[in-house]
Amino acid sequence: MHSDIHHLLHSYRATELHREATEFTHERPGLRHRVGWRMIELGLRLTQAGPAPARAARTV
Repeated sequence: MHSDIHHLLHSYRATELHREATEFTHERPGLRHRVGWRMIELGLRLTQAGPAPARAARTV
Protein backbone atom coordinates (compact mmCIF):
# COMPACT_ATOMS: atom_id res chain seq x y z
CA MET A 1 0.00 0.00 0.00
CA HIS A 2 1.31 3.42 -0.90
CA SER A 3 2.28 5.51 2.13
CA ASP A 4 0.00 8.43 1.17
CA ILE A 5 -3.02 6.14 0.93
CA HIS A 6 -2.11 4.48 4.22
CA HIS A 7 -1.83 7.89 5.91
CA LEU A 8 -5.15 9.03 4.44
CA LEU A 9 -6.94 5.88 5.67
CA HIS A 10 -5.33 6.20 9.09
CA SER A 11 -6.41 9.84 9.40
CA TYR A 12 -9.95 8.97 8.33
CA ARG A 13 -10.20 6.15 10.90
CA ALA A 14 -8.71 8.33 13.65
CA THR A 15 -11.31 11.01 12.94
CA GLU A 16 -14.09 8.40 13.15
CA LEU A 17 -12.77 7.09 16.47
CA HIS A 18 -12.53 10.59 17.94
CA ARG A 19 -16.11 11.33 16.90
CA GLU A 20 -17.36 8.06 18.42
CA ALA A 21 -15.47 8.76 21.63
CA THR A 22 -17.09 12.17 22.05
CA GLU A 23 -20.56 10.69 21.44
CA PHE A 24 -20.05 7.88 23.95
CA THR A 25 -21.91 8.30 27.24
CA HIS A 26 -20.98 6.03 30.08
CA GLU A 27 -24.03 4.93 32.04
CA ARG A 28 -23.71 4.03 35.69
CA PRO A 29 -23.73 0.25 36.11
CA GLY A 30 -26.63 -1.36 37.90
CA LEU A 31 -26.58 -2.79 41.40
CA ARG A 32 -26.10 -6.37 40.19
CA HIS A 33 -23.08 -5.32 38.15
CA ARG A 34 -21.48 -3.40 41.03
CA VAL A 35 -22.07 -6.21 43.55
CA GLY A 36 -20.57 -8.72 41.14
CA TRP A 37 -17.38 -6.70 40.77
CA ARG A 38 -17.14 -6.23 44.54
CA MET A 39 -17.35 -10.00 44.98
CA ILE A 40 -14.57 -10.50 42.43
CA GLU A 41 -12.39 -7.93 44.21
CA LEU A 42 -13.02 -9.62 47.56
CA GLY A 43 -12.18 -13.04 46.13
CA LEU A 44 -8.94 -11.75 44.65
CA ARG A 45 -7.94 -10.18 47.96
CA LEU A 46 -8.69 -13.39 49.81
CA THR A 47 -6.58 -15.46 47.41
CA GLN A 48 -3.66 -13.04 47.71
CA ALA A 49 -3.78 -13.03 51.51
CA GLY A 50 -2.27 -16.52 51.64
CA PRO A 51 -3.24 -19.42 53.87
CA ALA A 52 -4.49 -18.78 57.38
CA PRO A 53 -1.98 -19.48 60.14
CA ALA A 54 -2.31 -22.89 61.78
CA ARG A 55 -4.00 -22.89 65.16
CA ALA A 56 -2.63 -24.78 68.10
CA ALA A 57 -4.60 -27.83 69.12
CA ARG A 58 -6.61 -27.43 72.30
CA THR A 59 -6.01 -29.85 75.10
CA VAL A 60 -8.72 -30.11 77.67
